[in-house]
This record gives sequence, C-alpha cells and structure tokens, in this order.
Amino acid sequence: CAGFPLSIFFIVINEFCERFSYYGMKAVLTLYFTRFLHWEANFATAIYHTFVALCYLTPILGAIIADSWLGKFKTILYLSIVYTIGQAVLSVGSINELTGGSSNNLGLNIALSMIGLVLIALGTGGIKPCVSAFGGDQFEEDQEKQRSTFFSLFYLSINAGSLLSTLITPTLRASQCGIHTKQECYPLAFGVPAILMAIALVVFVIGSRMYKKVKPQGNVMLEVSKCVGFAIKNRFQHRSKEFPKREHWLDWASEKYDKRLIAQTKMVLRVLFLYIPLPMFWAVFDQQGSRWTLQATAMNGNFGFQIQPDQMQIVNPILIVIMVPVVDSLVYPLIKKCKLNFTPLKKMTVGMFLGSLAFVAAALVQVQIDKTYPVFPAAGQTQIKLINLGAVPATVQFQPQLQSVDVAPKRETGYLTFETSKLKSLHIVSATLNKTEYLKQLEGGRYTLAFKWDFVDINSKLIYDNMTSKPENGKSLVRFINNFPFATNITMGDTNFGKLAPLSVSNYSDVPQPDWLYVITATMPLASCSVSSKKFGYGGAYTISVDNCVAGKLNITYFEDMAPNTVHMAWQIPQYFLLTCAEVLFSVTGLEFSYSQAPSNMKSVLQAGWLLTVAVGNIIVLIVAGASTIKKQWAEYVLFAALLLVVCIIFAIMASFYTYIDPNEIEAQFTEEKEEHKKDQEDNEKEAEVDSRM
Repeated sequence: CAGFPLSIFFIVINEFCERFSYYGMKAVLTLYFTRFLHWEANFATAIYHTFVALCYLTPILGAIIADSWLGKFKTILYLSIVYTIGQAVLSVGSINELTGGSSNNLGLNIALSMIGLVLIALGTGGIKPCVSAFGGDQFEEDQEKQRSTFFSLFYLSINAGSLLSTLITPTLRASQCGIHTKQECYPLAFGVPAILMAIALVVFVIGSRMYKKVKPQGNVMLEVSKCVGFAIKNRFQHRSKEFPKREHWLDWASEKYDKRLIAQTKMVLRVLFLYIPLPMFWAVFDQQGSRWTLQATAMNGNFGFQIQPDQMQIVNPILIVIMVPVVDSLVYPLIKKCKLNFTPLKKMTVGMFLGSLAFVAAALVQVQIDKTYPVFPAAGQTQIKLINLGAVPATVQFQPQLQSVDVAPKRETGYLTFETSKLKSLHIVSATLNKTEYLKQLEGGRYTLAFKWDFVDINSKLIYDNMTSKPENGKSLVRFINNFPFATNITMGDTNFGKLAPLSVSNYSDVPQPDWLYVITATMPLASCSVSSKKFGYGGAYTISVDNCVAGKLNITYFEDMAPNTVHMAWQIPQYFLLTCAEVLFSVTGLEFSYSQAPSNMKSVLQAGWLLTVAVGNIIVLIVAGASTIKKQWAEYVLFAALLLVVCIIFAIMASFYTYIDPNEIEAQFTEEKEEHKKDQEDNEKEAEVDSRM
C-alpha cells in the first residue's frame, strides 16, 4: 500500500483504540472517585495521581521485558491481555447493584476498582515504549520517508483517540442507568473503553502473521545501569589516596567496560542531570485531570449546550493540535528573525514559567468560585431562613431581642446566622394575628421556618435542612412544600416526592438532568394539576411551594436555598491555554533536546528518564494532597505556582552552565579510533605472520 507494509495499519488502528480506552477511562476517573465511591477530594486526588505515577513507572519494566526477554510483539500481546482484563474489572467494579445499591457498602466496588486500575497501569505502561518502536521495526532501512509518515500517523491516532474519548465518555458518564436506582452511568463510561481495548487486542492479533518480529537484542538501560553501578563500586573500593584520581568518576568503569560505552553514558548522564528539576512541571501539568476537573464541578458549563466538568480536559488536545504547527511555522521563525538565541533549554525554562502562570490563573478563578459558595454555620451557630407562604406580609422577631425581619408574601429571607445558645424563640406577626415559635432543641446547622397566615391562625413549620455543602455530584437538589390545605401527592418527571400533608416538606432529591425541563404534577383528592419546571442549572438547591390550581395549571413558587454554579467554565480556558503553551515549549522541546544530546542507541534510556520525571511529578501531587493542611484550594494553586517558579529559576541556572554537544562527532571520533586500532591490529598480525614464516 503506497510503499507501506500492510502490518502498520493494524498497529495504527490498535494505537487509536488503546488511547481511546486509556484517555476515556482516565477522563471520568476523578469524578468516579468523588461521586460514586464518595471519596473526599484530597484522597481522590491522591489515588488518581498514584495511578498516573504507576502508568509512567511501568514503561521501564515493559522496555526491559521486551528488549531482554519476550521481544516487542509478545510483550505488547501479553500486556494488552492484562490491560483488557483490567478495563473489564474496573467496569464491573463500577456497577452499583454489586452491593445492593447501598452507598455505605462499597467494599467490593473499591476492591475491584483498585485491582482494575493496577492491571490497567501495568498494561498501558508496559506497552507504551514498545508499540511505536514495533511499528518502526516494520520498515526496511531504505524506507526512511515511509517510516517518518508512519510516526506522523501514529501520533495523529493518539491525538484522535484522546480527543474523541474525552468528548464521549463524560457524556456516557452523565447519562442515567441502573436496575434499582438511576444514577450516573459509570459502567457504560468504563465499559466502552473496555470494549475499545478488546478491539485493539483483536486488531493487533489479526495482523500477527504480517509483522516483522525482531528478536530481543538486550536492553541498553541495563548496560548503562551496570556500567554506572560498577564505576561507583570500583571508586568506593579504591577510595584511598594511594590510587590516582581519574578525570571523571565514570572512568572507574574502564576496567570492565569499553571507552565508547563510558563516553555514551557520560553524555546521557549530563542530560539526566538536567532532568532533576523537571518533575515539578509534571506535578502541575497532570492536575488537569484531578484538581482542575474538581474545580469545573463548581462552575457553570452552559455554552448553549451543556459541557460536563470532565469534558473541559478536551481543551488541551484541541489546543495542542492547533498550536504545535503555529509555533513551529510562525512563532519560532519570527523569534529567529529577531536574532534571538532561543535555545531548547531556554524554551523549556519559558515553558515552566508559563506553567506557573497557568496555576496563578487557576487560583484567580478559584477565588471567584469561592465567593459564590454559601457560608455554612460554624460550631455553636444556627442559621434560619424564613419563608412566608401566605398572602399577607409578616414581621418576625428573633427572641430575646436579637433581630427583627420583615417578610413579604411568597418571599423568603436569606439564611440568618445566630449563636445557638442565645436563640430561644421567634415571634411572628401577620395582619392582626401573632404566634410565638419556641426553639428549644436546636442543635446547630441550617433550618427553614415556613409559615402562613390563614384568617384565624398562623400555621408554621420548622424544618431541618440537613445541608452542609454544595451537592457533591454537581447536580441541583429540589424539595417540595405543600401549601394546599389538604394532603397532596407531588411528582417531578419520574421522581415521586410522595404524599405531603399541609405545610409538610419532602426530602431533597437530585434533579437528574439539571439543564432539562420537567413536568411537576400535584395530585389532590378531586383533581390533578401540572406545570412545566424551569431549568435548575448545576450545584443549586431549591424549595418549591405548590400553592394552588387554576384551570388545571399548577401555580408554584421557587425559593432558592443555595445558588447554582454561576462562574462560567469558559474562565478555565485561559489556564488551559497557558498550560498548553507550556507543554508545547517544555514537553515537545524537552524530548527533542534530549535526543539531540545523546547517542542514537541511548534514546531508550532518555525516554525512560523522561517518563520517570512524569511519575515523580505525580508522586509530588499525591504527597501534597495527602499531607497538606491548606484549607483553601486557591492557596494550594498558589503553592504549586510558587514551587514551579522556584524550580524554573533553578533550572535556568543549571541550563546556563550546560554546553551543547554533537554526539555524532564524538561517535565519529570513536569510530575513527576503532578503525585505526583495527588497522594497527591487522598490520601487527601481518608482521607476526611474516615473522612466523621467516
């Protein structure tokens, strides 16, 4: 096919399906932890980053297995089977009915989920260093152009899989499913990636007879590790002053390893030394899937169509696809025309600085979100909200002599805060009637007092609101209060709130799709009335009073117990833009720089070192999330921004002392020396042969 081996099409399709599977699962993982497993945000963040760290530690294991034992084909095959099993186990673990639908008995769900994630990390990490290299093995030496095109197609399939899955799986997650109770559909959100991984495995196996399978050649990482280990051991054994010093500590390996390997190892270690500060960048970068997703749950995702919080991650791959060609074809040439020496290490330094700015932007957004959060009562405090359900204005006096509040008909007050020990009663005056409501058994927290004037008396009801935070699943909550003088059954869509006595209040219930309209129906002894609801938005809480029925139409009044999310998700775009700019300057340039400064046969060592920096970066996040005592999220963002800025300065200083080299020139010197040595050896052998004949 156009000079391409047919086998590479199976490899490209396999990579697309695998990346769809991985990124689709990873996109919804944080919300799965917080909403399904009901884990606290810090713990969910720590487990998420533990998983990501494991995904970037296992490639080293995969590379060693492939190069030293099984070969690339068998490594990809066996670990893909492990990967597929892991995705299936995770999908099964997310089924609510496994434990009878109880949120208090999630032990089996947690166990299966953790087993699934460990298997996925082994699978995705283990095959990561093998697939692209296996694709490269399919080409002959004279097919350089086709090989280059293959790698372009390969990375296009990665981006396509990432883009589509980050768009699709959050939509599947937001849908409703379940046998006994309807809730967010995690089995489907994890099941589709599991199916895609199974397809990836089948496609890879179908092409098996067409593949060129190179036998294991031995792993250069092990050789480098042995060389470094022997040098350290030998230096330690000869540490006394009687042994002469050597130019470089690695030269102590010269007794066992040839000069070429030692020189190559020196070049690699010079680059790896520059890697030391890099984990801090990844600690910031990989929080897109954890902290930034949790931030989006408290924001308004209405773009004319509803964007799910975990779908905002799609901004990064979209911007990458746009920005890489723009930066390469416009920005860098423009900098070059200005005669600025924008070296790879300077690009990486600027990338770190932009990453720090991205978290400053995230902190500013978080400050605005925090302003919209309700203030809940502290210890020893009580909050009371007043709702006047009658047609006559009222005045409420909090006793003893604390505060007096006027409440208009069909209106509410905000939550009023009092010291629990001081609040004894409240006195309601409406028209010519009055009533005293005694508050003897308040235990702190939030309460609503609903009252109504009805000619001969003032009816009232004190309701405990049982609300201590914004809804954890990001949806809105509604409850109903019956303002009819007789018992009424109330439904909204498919949700039945039950039969309510006069002035009785239902429990709060989730609005299944907060951006939909629902039919609210009140069924009374002799009639039934209905009306269409408003759109409730995300993150709010409402009390709806069913007031009266006119010509079959139900009249209702909305009371806002908690404001919905008002800060728009579009405000996250600047931080995503800055972080994507940082990624283009840091990540793309970093790998390019690394490969340009090391011998061609040492690229796998540098790739292992690079992936290790990603793993360490995620370990930094899980340590901070697990040990941090910072209460405000914006302050944690500022902490990460400050840490990355400090590391950026350290890296800039380290980079200023770095001298760029050309590995090919050094390699050429060794080649010439080897040829000269070989020639001398041949001459000596000829002389010896002549001597022996004489």
